[in-house]
Amino acid sequence: MGILSGNPHDEPMHYGEIFSTWSYLAVNKGMHAMYQTLDNHTGDADLKNLLQEAIKGIEEENKEIEALLKNNGITPPPTPPERAVAQLDDIPVGARVADQETAAILSADVAKGLIACSTIMGQSIREDIGAMFGKFHTAKAMFGVKVLRLDKEKGWLIPPPLHSK
Repeated sequence: MGILSGNPHDEPMHYGEIFSTWSYLAVNKGMHAMYQTLDNHTGDADLKNLLQEAIKGIEEENKEIEALLKNNGITPPPTPPERAVAQLDDIPVGARVADQETAAILSADVAKGLIACSTIMGQSIREDIGAMFGKFHTAKAMFGVKVLRLDKEKGWLIPPPLHSK
């Protein structure tokens, strides 16, 4: 039996898997802090709920990735401090991030996350890592549909020029 046969959890990670999962976790940790900040700026209740869902999703992903890295002897990236909770009215109007801007950030992050998950799935030779990021990919795709629906409902979606014949 070879080194890459048997239980995937017993197989070593290759350098690409290590770099990609570590980098994904580092970005996730930054997004977590950013979403906490954006939550302070958000006035729309539906958008606030989506931000909370995104934060919880990131926290779940981070736990799984940190466990993977630690189990393989890799130190995870540092975690930024939790952001303070502020009231929307305490943030000056000119310094606030508008709700439609926050929704656009969420949309862009979903798109980038889908690409990152697909890349890690494609480069993984350990089935458990590919499956983990496949699960993340599916969750992100479903979350992206929620963001798109909200963008359409609120009139925040700015489509590119539409072609009709």
